[in-house]
Amino acid sequence: MLLVIDTSAGTSVAIVDRGRGVISERVESDTMRHAEVIGRMIRECLAEAGVAASELSGVVGGMGPGPFTGLRVGIAAARVFALGAGTPLVPVVSHDAIAFNAYRTGHRGPLLVVTDARRREVYWSAYSEADANGLPRRIGAPGLAKPAEMLESSFEHAGLPRRDAVTVSAGDLGLVAELTFAAGLPFAADAPLYLRSPDVTMPNGRKRVS
Repeated sequence: MLLVIDTSAGTSVAIVDRGRGVISERVESDTMRHAEVIGRMIRECLAEAGVAASELSGVVGGMGPGPFTGLRVGIAAARVFALGAGTPLVPVVSHDAIAFNAYRTGHRGPLLVVTDARRREVYWSAYSEADANGLPRRIGAPGLAKPAEMLESSFEHAGLPRRDAVTVSAGDLGLVAELTFAAGLPFAADAPLYLRSPDVTMPNGRKRVS
């Protein structure tokens, strides 16, 4: 049984089991309230599922891509909860959950998943198809682009059917993790996919005091 946390696009928390599916899930689309709601959402999902931390076999963390400020909240929460529960952290690329949902609900063939990156940019991931396990086959690593650039013929995945998403379902992310484990496939790297520098940076040098 897995606790799943993603803050790459909004905030989403779920409890997932391979045999029972998505047992409980909470989603908050507001991208400015990750830190405010994540603790409550975790408590509610555990309570609704009737699951104690000691019963978890892992904690799934959505690795993005996502904006630095929001994405790090979910990853930090997943790492701390996994450490406290004495269970492994399971890293999964957040876009894979969106693609998984698309294929599960009938899409066939290539697909381009797109989420908001702010600063008038978007994150994208390209997929070729779903494999025999129902898992999306990603073509390379996720990318960052301006919306207009993706419409140009020079964009390598121009013309692919698109799935634009405002949030990432933690339930779907957990099912991707369960199916990946069952198939004996490797998980994503345990590294956040920020794809650009933080929104806030520290000034160089020391501030003069007069």
